[in-house]
Amino acid sequence: MGIVVESVSKQFGSFKAVDNVSLEIESGSLVALLGPSGSGKSTLLRLISGLELPDTGRILLTGKDATYQSVQERNIGFVFQHYALFKHLTVRQNIAFGLEIRKAPKNKVKNRVSELLELVQLSGLGDRYPSQLSGGQRQRVALARALAVEPEVLLLDEPFGALDAKVRKDLRAWLRRLHDEVHVTTVFVTHDQEEAMEVSDEVVVMNKGAVEQIGTPAEIYDHPASAFVMSFIGPVNVLPSTSGLFQSNGFDSAHPKMFLRPQDIIIETNPNGTTVPARISRLINLGWEIQAELTLEDGQVMTAHLSRERFDELNLEPQQKVYVKPKDAKSFPLYYSI
Repeated sequence: MGIVVESVSKQFGSFKAVDNVSLEIESGSLVALLGPSGSGKSTLLRLISGLELPDTGRILLTGKDATYQSVQERNIGFVFQHYALFKHLTVRQNIAFGLEIRKAPKNKVKNRVSELLELVQLSGLGDRYPSQLSGGQRQRVALARALAVEPEVLLLDEPFGALDAKVRKDLRAWLRRLHDEVHVTTVFVTHDQEEAMEVSDEVVVMNKGAVEQIGTPAEIYDHPASAFVMSFIGPVNVLPSTSGLFQSNGFDSAHPKMFLRPQDIIIETNPNGTTVPARISRLINLGWEIQAELTLEDGQVMTAHLSRERFDELNLEPQQKVYVKPKDAKSFPLYYSI
């Protein structure tokens, strides 16, 4: 087992940042801690790293109790959102820094730095300074520096948060490929659902200091454990369970709200007995699909997603009357707003 967190809590004054959290992270896996601001994900990462100490509970790294070990004793690589590179050192010197502090032989340092420069695709940039690199290149240097000391665990706190959308997407794919090569146990914090789903083997969804659900990206999306998880992971429509949209299709619920994904709404141009009427208030071309904003007869508003092929087949237009029904919907005993 790579990382075990047992009943860990951490409080700052009256604020409980992490509340009795337990989880296990397999050795060699890539796990995302996902949640909104204030959910406790960064605090949990700092507890694993040793930058914070828990009030209760314990943390095991590679089978050993590391709860009160220093940062240096834990053999962890840490990558921050804003790179934290040394501006006065070259790329090569930045990567070598941790090895030199440990007084590694010069030949080993040189070989390890060259190996990492190639691994992070910066072979020709070793003599440049951080100011001469793009944001994406600087973040790759930060990752190489963290990997230089061959850590047992790699921790990343919002690693792509300071980058623009295109660079973020490119680096996400690169990080996944990098992990598949080095296989170091990796935990990264993000509030970006798409980032977590695209990169990780497993997602830990956090809310108000607690773990809401742990699972693969597919499990989290297809089988959310709570209203919070379904609301936070991907787009969703939240409608009264008493709506005719659900009653006419046998979706009975004892709970007041129903949760319906935009892609789980079927649109027809003619009624068929199980559909209810709606009007298209707006059509938005997203390139890979079409988003239709719909208003039901009772005034409820919802969003549906259609493939380009289905949209062309229906030949929809704004203000057109259509007929809709849910393909799938879920309800939960509690409802948390985001």
